[in-house]
Amino acid sequence: MTDSPHVSAADGVLTIAISSPANGTSLNGDAVDEAIVALTELHSGARDERVILLVGAGKNFCAGGNVAAFAAAADRPAYLGGLAERLHRLITLIDTAGRPVVIAAKGWAAGAGMSLTLIGDVVVGGPSTKMRPAYSGIGLSPDGGMTWSLPRVVGPARARAIILTNRILSAQNALELGLVSELVDDEQVDARAREIAAELAAGPSGALQATAALLRAAPTASLADQLAAEAASIARLSGQPEGIEGVDAFVQKRAPNWR
Repeated sequence: MTDSPHVSAADGVLTIAISSPANGTSLNGDAVDEAIVALTELHSGARDERVILLVGAGKNFCAGGNVAAFAAAADRPAYLGGLAERLHRLITLIDTAGRPVVIAAKGWAAGAGMSLTLIGDVVVGGPSTKMRPAYSGIGLSPDGGMTWSLPRVVGPARARAIILTNRILSAQNALELGLVSELVDDEQVDARAREIAAELAAGPSGALQATAALLRAAPTASLADQLAAEAASIARLSGQPEGIEGVDAFVQKRAPNWR
């Protein structure tokens, strides 16, 4: 288990720099591949980070795919299909990792960048944050799960309007629609997201991972299934060291020691 140019780990946080300053802060294919390796290790137990943090390496979180590379591809359908498969592999690994996901959504989150923000549990933005589906602007349909995720966040009618009209969402729009969790000064977006990720990593990791898993399962679960899953989860956690410590610390009127 080693860090790579676009993936690093510290204090229980796995950080993925999903875009690069080059090519208009577009989605970085190398970062996607490196993240897939790291997340596969996380799933297998070879890594033990407790929180996933997605950031942009340039002025934007991610301004979408590298359209110039699309145009230069000898076989565009094969090229775009391969990119979508890798992006979807990344998103699936994040979604099934059972870890809280924090996103530093500074500047533009467009196209695939907007799709990636939709998998965040906590999304930090700034006044200059803007989101846009972008796909129809280049004659394409969405990928990255946007047509699945956005309706579940903002509702089907709003999602249809946003995607079909290629609407630009300001930071305030994104906050009001629930696409962004909080807004801070632009220069503080990365720092605030890292602060939140570190706080989560220092907390009761078992409880937070179980909660993240429940939240991700909820959209496609029936109420009865979700109630059963919640009952099983809280019962299991009550017999784990963190659950025992948390309850005992509360009764004893002291701060819990999660480590």
